[in-house]
Amino acid sequence: MSRSGAKVSSTVRRLRRLETAARRLNTPPVNSPLEAYTSGLVFLVPPGYNTRFTAMRGINPASKAACIYRFMELPFLKPFVSQTSRKRDEFVAIDLGGRATKAVHVRRKGASMTLLRYAIVDAPLYEKTLTVEALTAHLKAVSQALEAKTRFASLSVGANDCLVRHAELPQIPVEDMRLILKNNSKNYLQQDLNNHVFDCWQISSNRLPGASPQVGLPQKNRVIVGGARSPMINDIRNAARQAGLTPDQIVPNLISTVNAFELAMPEVFSKTAIALADIGFKSSFICLLNQGELVATRVVSIGGDRLTQGLADAMSISYAEAEGIKIGMPGEVHSNLEAGLTSLGRELRASIDFFEHQQDRPVSHVYVSGGSARSEYIVKSLEAELMVPCSSWNPTATLELGLPPQQVAELEHIAPQLTVALGMTTTA
Repeated sequence: MSRSGAKVSSTVRRLRRLETAARRLNTPPVNSPLEAYTSGLVFLVPPGYNTRFTAMRGINPASKAACIYRFMELPFLKPFVSQTSRKRDEFVAIDLGGRATKAVHVRRKGASMTLLRYAIVDAPLYEKTLTVEALTAHLKAVSQALEAKTRFASLSVGANDCLVRHAELPQIPVEDMRLILKNNSKNYLQQDLNNHVFDCWQISSNRLPGASPQVGLPQKNRVIVGGARSPMINDIRNAARQAGLTPDQIVPNLISTVNAFELAMPEVFSKTAIALADIGFKSSFICLLNQGELVATRVVSIGGDRLTQGLADAMSISYAEAEGIKIGMPGEVHSNLEAGLTSLGRELRASIDFFEHQQDRPVSHVYVSGGSARSEYIVKSLEAELMVPCSSWNPTATLELGLPPQQVAELEHIAPQLTVALGMTTTA
């Protein structure tokens, strides 16, 4: 038998062993009550599961006190491209947005990180699909704006372009989890996801805290699964390389938002029940956390674009003019935004209601990020609709600053837009 034939036979045998282990688990289909009445991407953790993520230890620069960070890692590229676990000393993180791309250049020294420069560049216009050539040119423009010498880059995938779910998988290495998901996604994710790339983040076993293991029964791993279409991941990777970058990891943007919040506000993250709401261009998402445990997420097809277009239509002005006044928000235009904000608030409130019913604990605060979070009126309107205190937050709070003077002056206003990019720095 040839070497290639032997390799194929070995892979087939390995798959059969994995499938046998999977069948022994007798995993039932998951019919989430939240999925029954909501749209978008949803993943849940049943009450009582211990889902604290332990990935690295660090020092909170704000308090100078020792603390544990549990950043989640779901990098679609890193398991296949970068086999080393060594953290980069200097790197860039690029959040590919629908209207604007946000990027940061960061240097790591020990447990501290220094923000050296940031850039916000208008995203390229396209009809249906962004070509590799157009993305290459765009990434070159972003690199030039950052003026970074390092070529190592992390990039984000939008919530509409990937899935993030919980699943129960056999107690096997992560690389084997990826393999069985690739070959049998329907059994674990209730969807046929052909031509996808997957990664997994192990949370804990299926035992409740303090419970004794059940002897003789197959053990399961509770994991967070990230998935994205292979062609899209390949296009991003190829465009980054052609732009002169070394793509280190590609990460779901909602995971980066949670990591950014833990980095910026570790005490609030670990001790309270909160919601993180990110208002994107075409869509928004909400992440609900209970004492550091990510319990649920949901993607809503209402974003800043719909708010701006609604304002433009109501006032009979151009889209560009509406975008300009949306953030400054003179008092006379408030009423023209009410319809869009009410719709967004109702969608987010439905997710909060479900979380509070499931966890038997109220959400104490909603932290808002994204470009629209720069508007105090938008944040306060969401607060009135959600009936929960809302505020924007600063993802740079615990970072040291090595920015040019002009960027230091603008940082407070720009910071809510940098959330996803800064969240990627925790796992780079």
